[in-house]
Amino acid sequence: MVVVGAARSGVAAAELLVARGAIVTVLDLRPAVDAADRLTHRGVALELGAHRLETLAAAELIVTSPGVPLEQPVLQAARVRGVDIIGELELASRWIQGRVIAITGTKGKSTTATLVGRILDAAGRRVLVGGNIGVPLSAQVAASTPETVHVVETSSFQLEATTTFRPWIAVWLNIAADHLDRHPTLEAYASAKARIFANQTREDWAVVNADDARVVAFAAPAAARHVDFALSGHIANGFVVDGAWIVRRTGTVIDRLCPLTAVELPGRHMQSNVLAAAAAASIAGAAPEAITEALRGFHGLEHVMEPVGRIGCVRFVNDSKATNVEAARRSIESFADGVVAIVGGRFKGGDLRELRAPLSDRGKAVVAVGEAAPLVRDALADAVPIIDARSMREAVEVAYAAAVPDGVVLLAPACASFDWFRDYAERGQAFKEEVARLTRKTRLKDTESTK
Repeated sequence: MVVVGAARSGVAAAELLVARGAIVTVLDLRPAVDAADRLTHRGVALELGAHRLETLAAAELIVTSPGVPLEQPVLQAARVRGVDIIGELELASRWIQGRVIAITGTKGKSTTATLVGRILDAAGRRVLVGGNIGVPLSAQVAASTPETVHVVETSSFQLEATTTFRPWIAVWLNIAADHLDRHPTLEAYASAKARIFANQTREDWAVVNADDARVVAFAAPAAARHVDFALSGHIANGFVVDGAWIVRRTGTVIDRLCPLTAVELPGRHMQSNVLAAAAAASIAGAAPEAITEALRGFHGLEHVMEPVGRIGCVRFVNDSKATNVEAARRSIESFADGVVAIVGGRFKGGDLRELRAPLSDRGKAVVAVGEAAPLVRDALADAVPIIDARSMREAVEVAYAAAVPDGVVLLAPACASFDWFRDYAERGQAFKEEVARLTRKTRLKDTESTK
């Protein structure tokens, strides 16, 4: 067996295969990988620095990590020679024993998956949360039982490499231009997402955002029982916000699930995630009390609309996970006015001009950073003042200066982080550290001025 990619998912897949008695070789284009000692200790052979066709073509099975494009010529050549190629998610799904609740979408997957897990835990179910968030599904196989509910965040990269993956409940939150540096078109990206429904039957459930016309269209062929949710409330059957409650409408019957006062997440788009989580958990058997209990005290995930400080009347919010234009737009729209948005990084597609309207309405300025800074300036220069910054420290400092006296400094990059940082988490941590440093610097300055 050959595993391509020695990051988190690839390592988990290799370890799962070894535990099942397979002879495993792991390939990675990097000359060195962090998990080398861990893998070799388990008897895994490593080939680093290249993907050799000889190794791939001789494999009984190839398992790809999500970060590995399936269009690589060596993978295509191996497929032509008859080698079966699947992804890590597909591999793990063949061995888990419990049911799967799978969640996909351009924005909100991690928050929704976490909420579903919290609700089911409050309902007394045995639940494991993972996939594209936290622990890879392959690393959960050993702990899987028939009673386990696996709540799995699934990306387009994971879903495009599935063949038999069949969730009991599949949730599609939304779709917008993203990952167009890897998927050739928005249609291809959406088609990969739609594979979440591909193997479902009438015994399964497809939970669909009725406010997103493209999601509705791509989900239409799904064989599963369709259940809609809509923050707009325009549907007669499904999960909606009705007055001060999240409810399920079934014809003329309205079942109250949770008061909106239990939702402690900022932003209207977060309510959509809560609605989707409540729908999935309710279908899975969670009572309204469990939904309410799980929501109270949940303030969101790190790097997702995370309040990280205040200097005077200027607030700082870390939404580093807003790695696409749609996510950044929703982040900006969460505030009434006074926004100074830090935007940029490694561009991965979409139309940055979609940020013009929300910034024109509520923006003070944009701080353009990273490789995409020229694109940010070209797209937004006549909508809001643009300030360039060459580091996260400079970005935080100039953003604060622009936000004074009472604005919001918002890290909403609309881009990947890979120009300056290892991932969005490292970028968010850098932002938080610079906010803390600036806070200390400002307090010291204020103290000295009063002496």
